Amino acid sequence: MNILVTNDDGVESSGIRTLAKHLKKLGNVWVVAPERPQNAMGRAITLHKPLRLKQLGRQVFSVNGTPSDCVIVATGRVLSDRPIHLLVSGINKGLNLGDDVTNSGTVAAALEGAIRGIPSMAVSLEGLKRFRFTAAARVAVEVATLVLKDGLPTDTLLNVNVPDVPAETMTGLQVTSLSRRQYRNSVVENIDPRGSAYYWIAGEQVTWNRRKNSDVDAIAAKKVSLTPLHFDMTQYAAMKKLTAWESALSKRTRSF
Repeated sequence: MNILVTNDDGVESSGIRTLAKHLKKLGNVWVVAPERPQNAMGRAITLHKPLRLKQLGRQVFSVNGTPSDCVIVATGRVLSDRPIHLLVSGINKGLNLGDDVTNSGTVAAALEGAIRGIPSMAVSLEGLKRFRFTAAARVAVEVATLVLKDGLPTDTLLNVNVPDVPAETMTGLQVTSLSRRQYRNSVVENIDPRGSAYYWIAGEQVTWNRRKNSDVDAIAAKKVSLTPLHFDMTQYAAMKKLTAWESALSKRTRSF
């Protein structure tokens, strides 16, 4: 049983080390992760520079690229001659709830695996300076055990978020939907020693659009949130409405 482990916090992160250690109970663990933190990279792929693969230990590798790069290199090179039975991305330092999944490198790595037909899951942990990685790893093992036993629906990955509480005080697990998070973004300007301006993108959370059975509600209740994600982004309800545009737009495009 081959298990691929990756993340976006980098190969040296305590989160991925703890996760890999615990997943060894389930199978043969291979770590292929970014050499440096690659947070909020989404599903970015490196196309305009070479990637370097370094072996750091037994079945532990780093890549000078994004989380998606790591999955691509792992499947196309490191494990090209072996079946991958499970991909687990994490443990991320910080939650990936609601709209965060579109930016998250942690979730994107799991998406990359799912696109390749690998049962995949992302694991993120609530916290600021202190992180209960062992508790999150124990949750990951329990979920992974069921994924390996029962499989996942076609084109589906799991987004797992773990609250910042000891494992023995968690109030359970809830299957959830994504919430909506709203930010107030700002661009902060500073001047470097040479007099040139540079910028930081900053922002603060303003509100959550809380929905019943959402991931935010589960975390607020100190429950593990388990959200199934589907990478078919088609809005099928809108297709029915937009079908009325087909005739008019077809005539207009033919007149270009």
